[in-house]
Amino acid sequence: MEKYIAAIDQGTTSTRCLIFDHTGKIVGLSQKEHRQIYPQPGWVEHDPMEILQNTRQVISEALMKASINPDQIEAIGITNQRETTIIWDKNTGLPYANAVVWQDTRTTEFCNQLSGEDNQDRFRLQTGLPIATYFSGPKIKWLMDHDPNIFTACHSGNALFGTIDTWLIWNLTGGINGGVHITDVTNASRTLLFNIYRLEWDQDILSILNIPANVLPKVAPSSGPLGICIDPILKNVPICSDLGDQHAALFGQTCFDIGEAKNTYGTGCFMLLNTGTLPIQSKHGLLTTIGYQIGNFPVVYSLEGSIAITGALVQWLRDNLGFISSSAEIENLAVSVPDNGGVYFVPAFSGLYAPYWRSDARGVIVGLTRFANKAHIARAALEATAFQTREVLDAMQNDTGVHLKALKVDGGMVINSLLMQFQSDILNVTVSKPKINETTSLGAAFAAGLATGYWSSQSDLRTFWQMDKEWHPSMDEQQREMLYTKWKKAVSKSFDWLT
Repeated sequence: MEKYIAAIDQGTTSTRCLIFDHTGKIVGLSQKEHRQIYPQPGWVEHDPMEILQNTRQVISEALMKASINPDQIEAIGITNQRETTIIWDKNTGLPYANAVVWQDTRTTEFCNQLSGEDNQDRFRLQTGLPIATYFSGPKIKWLMDHDPNIFTACHSGNALFGTIDTWLIWNLTGGINGGVHITDVTNASRTLLFNIYRLEWDQDILSILNIPANVLPKVAPSSGPLGICIDPILKNVPICSDLGDQHAALFGQTCFDIGEAKNTYGTGCFMLLNTGTLPIQSKHGLLTTIGYQIGNFPVVYSLEGSIAITGALVQWLRDNLGFISSSAEIENLAVSVPDNGGVYFVPAFSGLYAPYWRSDARGVIVGLTRFANKAHIARAALEATAFQTREVLDAMQNDTGVHLKALKVDGGMVINSLLMQFQSDILNVTVSKPKINETTSLGAAFAAGLATGYWSSQSDLRTFWQMDKEWHPSMDEQQREMLYTKWKKAVSKSFDWLT
């Protein structure tokens, strides 16, 4: 009986299940979007129960589309939107509130208090992270401070915290009937509560934030046995991997060597550079994070540049302004003009992440004249993704001295040839897209398959990476630097909108 690996990919806008065969080929796929809830400006929430229901649905549909039985699944891998925070009642299994999404900025005031006048890097030596609204720890603190029921439940031992991976694993392995409360090192490293050197929850930070340790999950390697699914959809199948989505993409792109990097273009944009078993503390606004850990092997670290809004900007043009009726139309609109017409769009809707970490910033469109039209704005929106990536790459090269010759790319936006060519031009490096674009799901599958022996080694996995398309830089240096200089000026106009 032929065996397969199932990957659950729980993202910011949708949940997917992909089923892979031994060659890394997708044999079944199902996807379902969930609601984006915006109770107030700057607040972003998801319904954890809706996500759980969608997860069960896409697993069933993926099996059906692959025409295989649950007992043909050798292992399950899980990858997830990171930092999104859920606190639930361990006795009823019900969330105390909606999930607070990674993009949410409600913790701005608390983060400012925690940082003081000029101490945003207060916890960087332990966690590799600046104090920012992005991470889970401040979200837990905010929920406890603003809901007495949550505060009491956390301190009485009745509440559990988890990012989406932990929520799904707990439910799939039994929930209130013995569900496994666990996460992996990559997701833990995104909480602002985890010491990435000692690989344990940092008691000093927990004390400062008044977060009881008993609400936190056990931390495990990214690849290895995590629990047995007892849910009827995949009963008795082991869950054998857990990685945050960007770490899974790093693994799926087979960036196993020091100096290899990938960039994922999704709701946001996330570039990770493998730095090996020694972490590098960034001096240029990047995050020092855990790339992955395979079984009992040493942790592999990475530098990350996180950009909050990229694909979400295209959705905003579609849903809020009605410029396009589907995201795919953005390229045709943008290519209808030869350049941006002097228009620059800085999408600081949730502040600016790397390399600035400015929660006071907000989105701006600059350079408008009577000549500009919606096609110029559409083109400026696409170019914003490439410009932000250039800022991250510059920071990585300054931190490491490594000058990339090629960048592996994946995610929904890489089908946009205009964007990918402009990305190559503004970086002055070759941009490479793999044949299997679903590298996040593939990375979760790879990690699960390694744990069971379905695949024998990481070198074995490299044979499945095949290039689909490359883009080479064709812009002259003077034009490149002129455009980038104007972008940097546009970014400066987004600062200080919140006081």
